[in-house]
Amino acid sequence: VKVQTWVDGIEDAEFVGVGARFGTTIVSKEKNANQRRLILSDPRDCCSAPKNKLANDVIMVDRGHCKFTTKANYAQAAHASAILIINNQKELYKMVCEPDETDLDIHIPAVMLPQDAGTSLEKMLISNSSVSVQLYSPTRPLVDIAEVFLWLMAVGTILCASYWSAWSAREAAIEQDKLLKDALDEIPDTRPVGSGGIVDINTTSAILFVVVASCFLVMLYKLMSYWFVELLVVLFCIGGVEGLQTCSVALLSRYFIFLS
Repeated sequence: VKVQTWVDGIEDAEFVGVGARFGTTIVSKEKNANQRRLILSDPRDCCSAPKNKLANDVIMVDRGHCKFTTKANYAQAAHASAILIINNQKELYKMVCEPDETDLDIHIPAVMLPQDAGTSLEKMLISNSSVSVQLYSPTRPLVDIAEVFLWLMAVGTILCASYWSAWSAREAAIEQDKLLKDALDEIPDTRPVGSGGIVDINTTSAILFVVVASCFLVMLYKLMSYWFVELLVVLFCIGGVEGLQTCSVALLSRYFIFLS
């Protein structure tokens, strides 16, 4: 579920949450979603009737001290149009009902947001700004275009690498046959066919690679933040430029050799 915010009529940050298994279904298209004023619940946990006067507004509450359905029922009784439940952790949690739950006559949507999103929304409200939110849940496509594109890239890379390897081996074999037919006394290039693609790795190098890769994965898990993602993008760009340069130099060198 996406939660788009407006502060004093100006579009602001967008947050991603998880919808509850109870309540009404959230609209799937942004153009069909209505903007509603956001109100901070009093009491914060909404485990009792809110003291706020709500007029089809969205109420924001804290998680804890009572069941999700209890919070939603109190919010609905106070004439709220939706309820945003702020988690006490940065992760999201599925809001489900207990097997023996009976009070499920809930007709407003319920959405859980992570703790950092709740902190940002609370700062907006404390600054005496008029905050509005818009809730919508985009429909997931059956086939993700990004996954198809990545699959095509992987298959294309493997096919190109196989073709390149076979082509290089074939040209080297043809060149060696020409040299043998000419019966030359000394062969200028005595390297075995395909030896350029062989890399010798000893035990120390293999262990060092595993350690470095493991440390990088731990850093990726622990330090996943905006600046770390930007750093990864820069590193991948540098690697892509280096790979493109290597391929371009090899192709241009081969092309100019044929012209000469």
